[in-house]
This record gives sequence, C-alpha cells and structure tokens, in this order.
Amino acid sequence: MNKQENVKIDGIDKILLNGLMQNARMSINQLSKQVGISGAAVHQRIKKLEKSGLIEGSQITINPKQLGYTTLAFVGIYLDKAMNNPSAVTQLKKINEVIECHFTTGDWSVLVKILCKDNEHLMNLLNNQIQKIPGISRTETFISLNQQIGRQITL
Repeated sequence: MNKQENVKIDGIDKILLNGLMQNARMSINQLSKQVGISGAAVHQRIKKLEKSGLIEGSQITINPKQLGYTTLAFVGIYLDKAMNNPSAVTQLKKINEVIECHFTTGDWSVLVKILCKDNEHLMNLLNNQIQKIPGISRTETFISLNQQIGRQITL
C-alpha cells in the first residue's frame, strides 16, 4: 500500500493501536484478550498496520532528566540563503543535543529542539557549535519551562 494513502482502520484496529500507544511492550496475548480475537489474528492485524506505514515502529522513552539533561530549548535558525538548508542540517545532525530538526514557514528556515544539561551548556552549544555553522546568520532561542502536553494523534 502506498504510504501516502489514508489507511482504513476499524474498531479492533483502534483498540490495538491505542493499547500499543499506551504500552508498546504489551504482549500479543494481552491485546488478544482486550479485543476478543486470537493472538494470530492480532499479529496479522499489527503486521498489516506496520506494512501500511501507519505504525512506524516502537520505542523506549528515556527520561532525559535522569541523565542530567534539565534544559529543553527550541531554537529558530535564520539562514543566509535557502540553498544553505541541506548543509546546515547536515552539520546540525552531528550535534547530539539536537533531538529534532524541522524546516519551517515564517521567519526561520529551520527550527530545532535541543536537550542540554543546563543553561550554561545551552549557551556553549549555541555560541560554539550552532552559530558557527556556515550559512547560519542568527538564532532565536526559547527555553521550555515545563512541557504541559505530550501525546500522539488520537484515533
């Protein structure tokens, strides 16, 4: 199936997906009991959803604060020229603290999400790495005080 097409899901698929979104490590047996169909049928449905592109994978979520990363910031990046986008992103990929990177509309060319140990770490990263990337003319930084919502799309 083409990943650009809308995927058709039924009520059982929604129950399975909601269960997996709450706990990606939920067993086929547990899911099977929730929806009242065999484990083999659950397995087939999950494989179908993966093949369709609706399920992109599963992951463990690390709590960055437990590793000492207490500062989360969003940095809007202004580039000299749009043609600098690919090379700037290539350089941003080399910075481990950059955990997301998005091309945007509006004033910025790129918006990045950064995790740092503290504000000093963030300042060092901005001054000594990000702002030294060729093509970046300036940055605008917003520090997150506390994330209020973190969720996936609802089914």
